[in-house]
Amino acid sequence: MLPKFLIADNSQEAPDLVYVVHTEKPQCIIQCDMDGFYSNQKIYWIDEEPLCTDDIESLMEEAEEFFETELENQEELYDEEEDN
Repeated sequence: MLPKFLIADNSQEAPDLVYVVHTEKPQCIIQCDMDGFYSNQKIYWIDEEPLCTDDIESLMEEAEEFFETELENQEELYDEEEDN
């Protein structure tokens, strides 16, 4: 079973961009800058885009929380490696 969200990148073609992939319905890929979730953001819908804006807003809030938490976890891992 896949996690609800995944992070992807394409550092060779778009080094400043990162993608948050939503694996559940409605599936989508959210493009954003490494500097901020809402910076240079674009949503690529794999499934049909939901008609309800509240559903989209809720999905975006969950994706942002996941993205920020993952970045914090990565920073902590790198800090631990530097300390060793």
